[in-house]
Formats: sequence, C-alpha cells, structure tokens
Amino acid sequence: MNIFQVKENKKEYLSLLLLADEQEDMIDRYLERGVMFVLDDDGVKGECVITDEGDGVLEIKNIAVAPGHQRKGYGKALIEYIADRYRERYSILQVGTGDSPLTIPFYEECGFARHHIVKNFFTDNYDHPIYECGVQLVDMVYLRKAL
Repeated sequence: MNIFQVKENKKEYLSLLLLADEQEDMIDRYLERGVMFVLDDDGVKGECVITDEGDGVLEIKNIAVAPGHQRKGYGKALIEYIADRYRERYSILQVGTGDSPLTIPFYEECGFARHHIVKNFFTDNYDHPIYECGVQLVDMVYLRKAL
C-alpha cells in the first residue's frame, strides 16, 4: 500500500471525489486550496483532501474509497496517515459529514467524537436533496479528534 500526495490534475480523481461530495461545484470550493492524498494498493483505492482551517485545526474535506474496496481498512489507513503526518503541526483533526448511520460510526471508530452541528448545511448549499441510507441529509455534523 502506498499513499502519495497529488499536487496537479486533482480532478483526475473526480469520480472518487464525487463519492464523498456529489456536487462538483462544492468540491471546487476546497480542492485547489486543499492537500490531496491518494491511496494505491494495486490500483487506486481511495483519496483524501484536507485543509488548514486555522487555530491548529486540520479538516478532512473529502475522503472516499472506491466501491468494491470499502470496509477493507483503506479509509482508516488514510486517516491514520494524515494524523501521523500532521500531528506535529496541528492539534485537532476534524471532519464534517451528514448525520448518517454509515459515516458517523466509521469516524467514531477512528477516534472522532461529535463536536458541533451546522443546521441545514446540505439543504442550503446543494442544488438537490442528498440521501444516504434512504435518509435525506440536512445538517452537517462535525466530529473532532485530538492529534
């Protein structure tokens, strides 16, 4: 398994980015200012985009693992890589996600805890309803872990 930084042509990984954030203009808001990492294990299996949010906070803006390769530890490996690489420069790693039975438990298993909610984030910022596990996402739930 190899994790490497992508500095150019980040949109080459758009199909993966869209798995985690299904509206391209929302991805455009953070992609160029973010740092992107790709996980390769006999082919690209996942990606992660992080941003510096100030005050020692590093945020995961996008993390996705290719269908057919999920639940094999790739997402957790990306998070552990980010935490190890940035713990000397940041004190907190945070992620915002929909209140979904799919994603919240994953982040909690990775050591994150609920921190705050941004009401109506998905309904205010996306041009279509977003559903996960049959539930419409409305609020953004932020989770944090100490680095």
